[in-house]
Amino acid sequence: MRKITLTTNDINQRQWSTLILELNSMSKSWKRFGVEIKINAMNSGRIIKWGNKSNDEDDLRPQKSV
Repeated sequence: MRKITLTTNDINQRQWSTLILELNSMSKSWKRFGVEIKINAMNSGRIIKWGNKSNDEDDLRPQKSV
C-alpha cells in the first residue's frame, strides 16, 4: 500500500468539490487496471454522491422548512 497526502491552502468550496470529483473519476478509471484508490476527505462521500447523481434523482440537499 502506498499513501499520498494532499494539502490545500485557500481553496474554496467549489474548487474542493471539483478536486474530490476529479479524484473520484481517476479512481474509477484506474479500477479496471486493478488499482484501488480510496478517498478519505472531509465530506467526500456527500460530494461524490451529489456529483454522480442523474437528473432523474431527487435533490440530495435537505429541504428547509419555512
